[in-house]
Amino acid sequence: MSQGVKMRVKIGVELEYRLAQPGPVLLMLEAAGAGGQDLRSTAIDFGRVEHLARVPGEEGIGERIILRAADHIRCRYDAEVAISRGCPDLAGLAADQVDEMPGDALRYLLSSRYCQAERFVSFATQRFGDLEGGAKVQAIRDWVEQRLDYVPGVSTASTTAADTFLERRGVCRDYAHLMIALCRAAQIPARIASVYAPPVEPPDFHAVVEVYLQGGWHLVDPTGMARADQMALIAVGRDATDVAFMTTMTAAEMVSQEVRVTAG
Repeated sequence: MSQGVKMRVKIGVELEYRLAQPGPVLLMLEAAGAGGQDLRSTAIDFGRVEHLARVPGEEGIGERIILRAADHIRCRYDAEVAISRGCPDLAGLAADQVDEMPGDALRYLLSSRYCQAERFVSFATQRFGDLEGGAKVQAIRDWVEQRLDYVPGVSTASTTAADTFLERRGVCRDYAHLMIALCRAAQIPARIASVYAPPVEPPDFHAVVEVYLQGGWHLVDPTGMARADQMALIAVGRDATDVAFMTTMTAAEMVSQEVRVTAG
């Protein structure tokens, strides 16, 4: 590997969905050319579509593809990403004062659809109030991983952080939503990040968390499946609404979907 590159991640995605009626489809599935990673190769093919456009993703990270298809969508995406970021030493990072935070951090202190931070203020204060900065984030991350059971199929598109806190089980997006809500309740900016990561089995679009500490954003996986130096970042946002790999304006039925992620 070249100097500074810690890992190469090879990605392959093939998907086909049938649409109930013609309409726009929003996709976010390409790895971003963002800090800590470089795109060494990338190719995407949709076959024949009626219209295709691109707009920047949240915070300028990645791109959202907008296309219009008649009755189905097919996509093949292949990429190789070189990752140079390391793993954050959370315990050694200080929290930023709220009145000194930039706008792109401040907005991630606020509640969102799936992360109702105001409902966790009392618990976060009681459980983690004796800690500061990155040590508090590490304790929140550890608590979420230890207290939740990873159980596919138990949550739905409407499951919130509050639901997960009560049920104590879910999948990666549920872990991420709960950690985000707890961090925001503790006045630490946190946002969701969608990534590809070789250790995740079975390979899939994986949801993790980015926290803002000591003037920068740091990737953390509350499921414990992957490290920051193994993640190929796709997109970031307030919660799962902003980073869904596919959003349709009409009903969509999956015909096939395969995600392959390997260390190159």
